[in-house]
Amino acid sequence: MQKGNIGVTTENIFPVIKKFLYSDHEIFLREMVSNAVDATQKLKTLAAQGDFKGEMGDLTVHVNLDKDKGTLTISDRGIGMTADEVDRYINQIAFSGVNDFMEKYKDKANAIIGHFGLGFYSAFMVSKKVEIVTRSYKDDAKAVKWSCDGSPSYTLEETEKEGRGSDIILYIDDDCKEFLEKARIESLLNKYCKFLAVPVAFGKKTEWKDGKQVETAEDNIINDVEPLWTATPSQLKDEDYKKFYRTLYPMHDEPLFWIHLNVDYPFHLTGILYFPRIKSNIELQRNKIQLYCNQVFVTDQVEGIVPDFLTLLHGVIDSPDIPLNVSRSYLQSDANVKKISTYITKKVADRLQSLFKADRKAFEEKWDDLKLFINYGMLSQEDFYDRAKDFALMKDTDGKYFTFEEYKTLIKDNQTDKDGNLVYLYANDATEQYSYIEAAKAKGYSVLLMDGELDTPAISMLEQKFEKSRFTRVDADIADRLITKDDEKKNELGEDESAKLSEVFKTQMPKIDKAEFMVEVQPMGENGQPVLVTQNEYMRRMKETSKYQPGMSFYMQMPDSYMVVLNSDHPLIKRVLDETDKATADALKPVEAELRGQEARLAAINQSQSGKKDEEISQEEKDDKANTQKAINDQRAKKTQILGEYAAGNEVVHQLIDLALLQNGMLKGQRLNDFLKRSVDLIK
Repeated sequence: MQKGNIGVTTENIFPVIKKFLYSDHEIFLREMVSNAVDATQKLKTLAAQGDFKGEMGDLTVHVNLDKDKGTLTISDRGIGMTADEVDRYINQIAFSGVNDFMEKYKDKANAIIGHFGLGFYSAFMVSKKVEIVTRSYKDDAKAVKWSCDGSPSYTLEETEKEGRGSDIILYIDDDCKEFLEKARIESLLNKYCKFLAVPVAFGKKTEWKDGKQVETAEDNIINDVEPLWTATPSQLKDEDYKKFYRTLYPMHDEPLFWIHLNVDYPFHLTGILYFPRIKSNIELQRNKIQLYCNQVFVTDQVEGIVPDFLTLLHGVIDSPDIPLNVSRSYLQSDANVKKISTYITKKVADRLQSLFKADRKAFEEKWDDLKLFINYGMLSQEDFYDRAKDFALMKDTDGKYFTFEEYKTLIKDNQTDKDGNLVYLYANDATEQYSYIEAAKAKGYSVLLMDGELDTPAISMLEQKFEKSRFTRVDADIADRLITKDDEKKNELGEDESAKLSEVFKTQMPKIDKAEFMVEVQPMGENGQPVLVTQNEYMRRMKETSKYQPGMSFYMQMPDSYMVVLNSDHPLIKRVLDETDKATADALKPVEAELRGQEARLAAINQSQSGKKDEEISQEEKDDKANTQKAINDQRAKKTQILGEYAAGNEVVHQLIDLALLQNGMLKGQRLNDFLKRSVDLIK
């Protein structure tokens, strides 16, 4: 029997491995089974090269639990090891000292992964003792047994073993008993070893017999040695891809379509990426791409490999060229990662382009599911916008689809303003903004439906991309002013009449939390709405954009600003004006006379002080001006009070305001209840 220390160092390597290399204890099973598969694959390679001429036999890797003995055993019939190889790969793993070893290999995982050395030592994360019983494939090789309890000491002795290969026996530590549970091991094998290239058996298959589940003699193979991504795409049918998707994501809806990746140069990459049906909840859809290295599961955190927007896809990527750290738990910075990312982006764009060209109607039918994904890509990655602009679509409120260029051609004649800007009108809720949409369409305008989760930031992006273009929501102004033309309609009412109407309605506007109302009078035609509520495009867009940009959060604290537009052409507004004039004439006559006198006096004072410096104006003159301004303000307040008192009893004013608020979903609570009662009374 040979006894000794592992390497020449007296340091204990195992705590270092636990802390430095492996943060997740469950990784040990992946490493153990992967080593067994590697050993089997190496035997296949030797046989293919003629260096092994023996019988291959059954090459299944077996994982066995013995809860009574507290052991987990991983067995293979691969190349095995001689005593010298055990000494080289196991005992001298730390030949240069722990610290030197870590420094040498921490950024060179590809030099270690797949070698029976470092990965093997992950076993000590969960084991109080590990044994290796192994026999080399070489002629006349003797079986040896290596044993270590986690200290630097080990024993190595000859033993009996029938046939080549290795048995790794893990005596599970007391604080890791979970790894002696069948269900736990099954879940880990399904997670990490589901697609290994060599059959892996865990226990026996069961069948229902005599009213209970009983074991059969057949091995329970837990993996698919030839997963779909390793097959030739031309030999696969749609149902093959759908079936594989159901295997990966049993509870998900059927995917829209997929991309089969297969490249040999300048890097090796295979995989299948699926487009799921995405409409919202971006974050909930992430981390569905599984990363494999030679069919060994590595991670589902693939942000470093694929662009951020592609993490919304589902599927599998497999590449031996992806640089991982020693424990395979995260990516290292490497030029290949950028190449792979660029390649995947190009393949996704090419696939979308080909689908668009091959069957546009089918592409349009998928657009509502694709839009969020494509918008996200165009927003987050410049080169994707350049590829996507030819197949990205716009949908109008009639359900028709257009490419960017097609829509530009459609609207350029009728939706160009007096400054030469192309105006894209849009709605984000076709039901709530129905009347605004109809008013715009009545003028011959086209209205886009932009109701997606990322449409607000996408609009700002498109305004930057499109030359001399702007987007305006259809309820941002009255229809006549959505696209300003040279022939803008003039208001026939005088300034005093418009001011009086504004005061009547302004005094009756409700107090709504975080909302401000301004009132103006504009001609909108006899058939237009009598009162319309609009919201400034800029401020509304800034508030919506602030949801996506934390640095703009101050916009969320600002009140919503609304414009109440009174249609001076409408008979009801004219009626309100006439009735107001008749009802308030006597009360307003002395107030307006006094107001005119004070305004004339203020004008004379301003004229006399024009051109004088402040120090040249006496205090008496300053006081006179201030008193005159106060008198004006007082008379204006009296005028507003008289108009307000009258308007408070004018049911038509209240009904018109409430109708406009109702149209915008702003009529609630007691105000809504009063409106309903008033409506019934008016019908009577």
